[in-house]
Amino acid sequence: AGTTNALRTMGWKAGVITLLGDCLKCVFAVLVVRLIFGGAHGDIMPVLSQYAGLGAILGHNYPFYMKFKGGKGIAVTAGIIITTWKICLAVFLISVAATKYVSVGSLVVVVTYFICVVVYGQMGGFHVDGSHLTEMYVLAALVVVSAFYKHKANIGRLMNGTENKLSVGRSK
Repeated sequence: AGTTNALRTMGWKAGVITLLGDCLKCVFAVLVVRLIFGGAHGDIMPVLSQYAGLGAILGHNYPFYMKFKGGKGIAVTAGIIITTWKICLAVFLISVAATKYVSVGSLVVVVTYFICVVVYGQMGGFHVDGSHLTEMYVLAALVVVSAFYKHKANIGRLMNGTENKLSVGRSK
């Protein structure tokens, strides 16, 4: 399971389909929250969107129907990142292209996401009060912690020089 595994084993078509499915589950969660709470709680919509995105990520990483053993959540995280921070997509693509490691791109992009949330928040871009802004920072930090935790084996392999570089399998 997972975008990188689908890409490696089944080719780019399967990888793209898996990526889109994982991204869209997060986008869908955010859209549902906006539809349900947009009229009544528009002033804290950025915070509610963060919760929906984090919920989708946690549901992907720890699904109860797979005994809480799921994916790493980066493709799902991409769903919330892409909808709000186009610069993160560029950072991910450049990181992977430069290093040939999806894991490096994944970790770099979640840190970039956190930085974007903090900078945009400090500039007043979210239009929420201070307590909700702090809450958003904590939620963004949880995304980073979750990604690093799920990538602990990849980090070990990177440090040992045994991490697999990106190579695309044949499309069937």
